[in-house]
Amino acid sequence: MGRTHALTGWCAGLGLAPVVGAGTVHQAVAFAATTAGFALLPDLDHPGARASKLLGPITGGLSWLLRRASAGLYKVTKGPKDERRTGTHRHLSHTVLFAVALGLLTAWGTEAGGHWAVAGVVIFGLLLAEDALGDWVLPVAGVAIVWWVFSVGPDAFGELEQIAGWLGIAVAAGCFTHCLGDSLTESGCPFLFPLLIKGETWYEIRPPRKLRFRTGKNVENRLVFPVFLVLAVLLVPGVWEFLADNFTRLTSPAEVQAVP
Repeated sequence: MGRTHALTGWCAGLGLAPVVGAGTVHQAVAFAATTAGFALLPDLDHPGARASKLLGPITGGLSWLLRRASAGLYKVTKGPKDERRTGTHRHLSHTVLFAVALGLLTAWGTEAGGHWAVAGVVIFGLLLAEDALGDWVLPVAGVAIVWWVFSVGPDAFGELEQIAGWLGIAVAAGCFTHCLGDSLTESGCPFLFPLLIKGETWYEIRPPRKLRFRTGKNVENRLVFPVFLVLAVLLVPGVWEFLADNFTRLTSPAEVQAVP
């Protein structure tokens, strides 16, 4: 589900950007790129995931630490009806608590570190998204950065620094979007931990069986992904207005000039 996670994260970021105050096109795109990338981060708890392999031994080591922490937490918090599991994949990093904690840490770090910290978070998000969506993401991002610098001028870094606190929301939203996506699959997602539900503190949230889908199969590839691909374009600031204006021009009857 890598590319679907990234795409839904992008859409969530574009939807949230105006709500949190990322008012310019540049800020909205940077915010959404971060959300898209961090919508892949929860899978850092699996050694074979893209996030775990992204930076070689660095992310691999973080993946190992996360699995150990998740397994230990599962062992001491599982409810009377929780299954016998290792407690690694789809546990600690697939919870609202993890999303909020990482979001708060990001907000603090970017506020303290200024525009360089902001750039680091955005670039890491772009690398995660590129690994899932394809190599085309980086050249497009490069063109967008050049456009930003030329269109904003000397204030580009200042505008980047303005989204410092907002990036915490982008990171948290990305992680939570991942959890929502996983909750629609056969396995579900225990994102409401530690609430005790039916005797389980790690209760897998999921819809009725007929509404679930299997990852990588027809429902995801032929329905979910195409729908969000269209939304990913339409939600970019200015695109919907541009299309609507041109549609109006094309469908409006031509004005008939009055004959004197």
